[in-house]
Amino acid sequence: MIRLPDTLAALGSVDCRDVIKHEIERLDPAALPLQQGLARSSHVTDRPFQVVILGTHEEPQKVRVKAGIFYTGIIAGCSCADDPTPIDEITEYCVLAFDVDRGTAEATVTLLDE
Repeated sequence: MIRLPDTLAALGSVDCRDVIKHEIERLDPAALPLQQGLARSSHVTDRPFQVVILGTHEEPQKVRVKAGIFYTGIIAGCSCADDPTPIDEITEYCVLAFDVDRGTAEATVTLLDE
């Protein structure tokens, strides 16, 4: 379960976007649908990801945060001794929507087709 209490606390403040960005960047990448967002590679790496806040929308019951995620993937080869495929990291990008419940700070994450 993902919780974003700092995001709720920062709403309306001057540094709101920075707080949201840092809170999302502290999340476990395995909890996010990054693998499903791959477009040019086949496996998400363990490297840290970077977040760009694209927008927030406040509703009575929830806050929606739209975020662009930059992360890296690799094209996994067969791992044979004579496999000519280099293990190069490829920058990937996807857009996620975080719907944060105002009462519990629990967030659901959706991969957007953008």
